Amino acid sequence: MSLATATRSLPYPLGVTLREGGANIAIYSQTADAVDFCAFDGDGNETRTRLSDRTGYVFHGVVAGVTVGARYGIRVDGEWNPDAGLRHNVHKLLLDPHATAIEGGYEWGQAVFAHDMNAPSELDETDSAPSVPRCVVTDNSFDWDEGTADVAPRTPLAETVVYEVHVKGFTQQHPDVPADIRGTYAGLAHPAAIKHLTDLGVTAVELLPVHQFVQDSHLEEKGLRNYWGYNSIGFFAPHGDYSSAGDGGGQVAEFKAMVKALHAAGLEVILDVVYNHTAEGNHMGPMLSFKGIDNGAYYRLVEGEESAYFDTTGTGNSLNVGHPAALGLIMDSLRYWVTEMHIDGFRFDLATTLTRQDGSAELHSAFLTLIQQDPVLAPVKMIAEPWDTAGYQVGGFPADWSEWNGKFRDDARDFWHDGGNVLGDFAQRFLGSPDVYEASRRAPVSSVNFITAHDGFTLADLTAYDEKHNEANGEDNNDGESDNRSANHGIEGPTDDPGVNELRERQRRNFMATLLLSTGVPMILGGDEMGRTQDGNNNAYCQDDEISWFDWNKVDGGLLDFTKDLITLRRNNPALRPDWFRQAPETGSANSVQVLRADAQNFGEGDWNEDHRAIAFVLEHEGSDAFAVLFNAAENGVEFTVPEAPRQEWELALSSDPDQQVEAPVSTLIVRDRSVTVLRSRA
Repeated sequence: MSLATATRSLPYPLGVTLREGGANIAIYSQTADAVDFCAFDGDGNETRTRLSDRTGYVFHGVVAGVTVGARYGIRVDGEWNPDAGLRHNVHKLLLDPHATAIEGGYEWGQAVFAHDMNAPSELDETDSAPSVPRCVVTDNSFDWDEGTADVAPRTPLAETVVYEVHVKGFTQQHPDVPADIRGTYAGLAHPAAIKHLTDLGVTAVELLPVHQFVQDSHLEEKGLRNYWGYNSIGFFAPHGDYSSAGDGGGQVAEFKAMVKALHAAGLEVILDVVYNHTAEGNHMGPMLSFKGIDNGAYYRLVEGEESAYFDTTGTGNSLNVGHPAALGLIMDSLRYWVTEMHIDGFRFDLATTLTRQDGSAELHSAFLTLIQQDPVLAPVKMIAEPWDTAGYQVGGFPADWSEWNGKFRDDARDFWHDGGNVLGDFAQRFLGSPDVYEASRRAPVSSVNFITAHDGFTLADLTAYDEKHNEANGEDNNDGESDNRSANHGIEGPTDDPGVNELRERQRRNFMATLLLSTGVPMILGGDEMGRTQDGNNNAYCQDDEISWFDWNKVDGGLLDFTKDLITLRRNNPALRPDWFRQAPETGSANSVQVLRADAQNFGEGDWNEDHRAIAFVLEHEGSDAFAVLFNAAENGVEFTVPEAPRQEWELALSSDPDQQVEAPVSTLIVRDRSVTVLRSRA
């Protein structure tokens, strides 16, 4: 926010814009009668300034004496009529929707609720100021060119390997990160943290939510905390708890420094963003910001019952993406994170909700159209979680978007864990899901492939537990997904049985190989490469403790090395990143993919209906090495007939079976039970 010199107030940009001698303040509300800017001094004394100008539906004014570091909130006066969707309450201090830093938390009680908790239709007149956070005016100056100038990596999607990770959990227990910055943006930027990422070979970190979020009262009552952060309230503010500089404004510069350090290491930064709902909940929820500013503009209300909220998120509310105010907020936020914070991409939580401007999910919704035409957002990656509580939309997003492919997760798990006749589906997933994307001429990079994510079992737990074990969440193990397609391989949880442990370790390598050799954009759940466990908890959203944090003293070195080798193999060989639109259709062409039975014959139509557990893929790319990937998910060894090597004789590239041997020339090869072997024919 650069200093402006004009004396009159302006309706744009929204929020606080510093200028000579003070600041321009602009707040949108179609339904308010008046808006006050409320400044707080160091002793907590409040000074209110009425925003006396109004342009359209924007209240604005110039407030003298506002400087960097000023603490403030807003109060909005207007009609209280919940049945009509009007919830103004001037007694409640609200967060500025465009605040770039937020200090403090909430003291849960009647004060933060606009309604009388014993009589929901009645207005509560308790002043909420003592119980709520303050917005902080920040200095947006940051020398991106100091030392080495910041350069966005702009890694092509075909070369991208995503690493989903939590800012705090990654370094909270890292022994080589100084104690005073563990679990912070500075901790993630520390050389020891970055070294793990670069040594591993990933190209992007996808950070769980870092927008300012709210700690849920029901969790605090149980001595728990919201760890994941899917409870946003500040769409421009980095979450203050993740800053070693505190939450008084220093979190902004610390976040920028983290991005710059990651960029310098060649790593992109993708944010998991939660624009589908906010922390204000339903009609019985607290009043923190949007609800008291313009309830109907920011939230979708139930038509004909405007006291209730339309909810496709499972949280109590959904943003009103059919209204210009809510859409403008989202677009302003996205542009801010790209221009001011140098973010490289976004993963949209429950993205389908954002396409429901009139109720149904729409490919040509206003939200998707606005992003499509925005030049600021054009260079960055857009990734959808393509579902919400009302629908599943994999394959339903625009061509320049990628999507979390839940079908890949499910079919890969079923293949390795004997989930029935899924060989045909597995083949589709390995090849980038052409059954989902090819008809609409979308490229394989539309598919973000994953085996595990933050929501569910870790890879170690996927192979060690049949059932979830979420007792620590305080919900009698009733929370979390019950259908996990997991397998404990004979014993539930940790065991000293060498046979069980050997099989589990092999299965983890199988899953990692499946992920990193498949066509599309692979996403690794942070910690899977080192065997991180959550002790069977598949819904650790409220476990801000050792259950969720990385344990750097327990690293599966073998799995880590295997994962590094896979990423290196993928990075160095274009044959492992085929593109349907660039390969010739005939088998044996310069760029081709063959899908074969174990006897090296093509699959017949009836073969896909058999319960086969073995399949081979031969991948060629002009001018580079060719590969044969032999999968055996059966409980017995399978003899593969190996096709003639297209270049030099086949040699072993890697295998999930440490004892696999290959002697050239090879015409047949026994691949042991539940393992994958990769052969290379060098150019």
